[in-house]
Amino acid sequence: MKSFLEILFFGAALVTPGCAHWTYDRIIVNDQVIGEPWQYVRQHSNGNNFLSDVTSNDMRCNIDGLLSGTNTSTYPVNAGDKLGFTIKDTFGHPGPQQVYISKAPANVKDYDGSGNWAKIYTLSNCETDGCGTGDGIVKWATYRAQTFNFELPAETPAGEYLLRAEGLAIHAAQKIKGAQFYVACAQIKVAGNGTGLPGPTIKIPGDYTENSTGILIPKIWSQITDYTSPGPSLWPEGTEEAHVLDGKVKPSD
Repeated sequence: MKSFLEILFFGAALVTPGCAHWTYDRIIVNDQVIGEPWQYVRQHSNGNNFLSDVTSNDMRCNIDGLLSGTNTSTYPVNAGDKLGFTIKDTFGHPGPQQVYISKAPANVKDYDGSGNWAKIYTLSNCETDGCGTGDGIVKWATYRAQTFNFELPAETPAGEYLLRAEGLAIHAAQKIKGAQFYVACAQIKVAGNGTGLPGPTIKIPGDYTENSTGILIPKIWSQITDYTSPGPSLWPEGTEEAHVLDGKVKPSD
């Protein structure tokens, strides 16, 4: 007999695409949802649909997201602040949630994301004792999230940044181009005395491939017993992947 959690995950794989897809439209700063939808997040033209071509520039900030910077406000934050995103609809498919930062050479409104990206957050599988099934199959801490929070490293140097949310749905990732990416970029201006050098870094697009670990998985998602998220190790060095959702903020309508 399947556990209740397994039934939920099975049901999630059967729901219609419109019900399971999502996007990110607002940021959270120190447990407060900030502004209106798309005020500080670059508005894209992809609705709640996914991306599957990891070689496309759309992987940076979604379709037309590189064109909307001048129409997007930049929010001031401090290095070390607790940040987050609201998820329009819910995170409705199995897979990890990740966050990258890329420092703009000048005004972030004009930045196309062609520089270096460092990964500062990954939320993936539940802790073993938090899922309660004991069958060894990967369960996801991201499931049905409407918000998630993470720390902007205190080491982050002052400046203007793109803050990129990347949700990856892997329910069809056992085949080439089956992985589904949901991405959006917020614009932030970081204050503080951080002197760290974010890294290791990647280029987006460039470092992700169709065959990358975590993008192409060896078998159907409901049978995998181990998962490694794509991309570089987390910055700062020693940062651990999250296995428990910090998402207690409820977005208002």
